[in-house]
Amino acid sequence: MPRHLVDMTNTQQTTVLITGANKGLGHETGRRLGEMGWKVFLGARDEHRGRAAAEKLAADGIDVVFVQLDVTSDASVAGALDAVRQHTEHLDVLVNNAGAPGHVIHPSETTADELHAVYDANVFGPVRVTRAFLPLLADGGAVVNLASLAAHDGGGPGAIVYASAKGGMLTFTRGLAKELGPRRIRVNAVSPGLIGTTFHDTFSKPEGRAATVARTQAGREGRAEDVANAVLFLASDASAYITGESIEINGGLYFV
Repeated sequence: MPRHLVDMTNTQQTTVLITGANKGLGHETGRRLGEMGWKVFLGARDEHRGRAAAEKLAADGIDVVFVQLDVTSDASVAGALDAVRQHTEHLDVLVNNAGAPGHVIHPSETTADELHAVYDANVFGPVRVTRAFLPLLADGGAVVNLASLAAHDGGGPGAIVYASAKGGMLTFTRGLAKELGPRRIRVNAVSPGLIGTTFHDTFSKPEGRAATVARTQAGREGRAEDVANAVLFLASDASAYITGESIEINGGLYFV
């Protein structure tokens, strides 16, 4: 069972796999959960960057193991499962963080390759990882999926494919919560809005970010730790009576 935030009587170390954790939200989530004393399996497609990210966490005293993991590859996912099994007989928490935005493109110009690439990273990838790791996932554990504000509002101009893929993640979350209910495995999601990470440094224009902040009740961009704290809540027994839900992390920009 995931470790309680209040009742810390569980002496068995909690284990968590985080996909796409070499940077941004995944890396900060690994740090936050690792600070709780959890053993973090840091999944990343790029071996060099993944190992470097794991070394940073280890330098801060976090119990971390790098696992090479490309969520778009069945062979890579199978290899990651074998790697995790070398260190533990059970996994308490799975965080499906890995994803990709694809190109900003009008629907009329979207190609079949673009559709496949975006859906493979953001929908099929998490499904592929979850399917593979379910036998290792402990009864009473938790799955946390990364969705997006775009799943609710359709995303910005040219982002319809990404937005619809993240909408699929919300449906996957609700359905999986029902499927895993008999094992008391809770399945939830977080849906971040504008979070100040390298993602938006790469894909968002400064003027657009400023306009978004101006419409945000909190008056600022979100921070990676804002998301990591929500993931910690959903991954722990502090949210023991919550499943099939999504926490909206957008500073009041959009209400559900």
